[in-house]
Amino acid sequence: MTEQERLELEAAAFRSLVQHLRSRPDVQNIDMMNLTGFCRNCLSKWFKAAADDIGVAITPDEAREEVYGMPYAEWKTKYQKEASAEQQAAFNKGKS
Repeated sequence: MTEQERLELEAAAFRSLVQHLRSRPDVQNIDMMNLTGFCRNCLSKWFKAAADDIGVAITPDEAREEVYGMPYAEWKTKYQKEASAEQQAAFNKGKS
């Protein structure tokens, strides 16, 4: 596999992951964090860091919109639910 092919495959896999997450707004970020150790916000931060690494100007809000498919505030209003006590406890346990 060439380096270009690897880049194209990685980009396609990332796009598929982002599309999958956009199609599953019922999956809360806190659940993702509790199960996988990362969430949509993490992906947007990694996207921003990658842009910074190659000198592409993008704001954190623009990076979030790339992942969420809409402004983050809009996504939160439409889809984000208050974390339950159990979700919050699992999150806090995972941070220690």
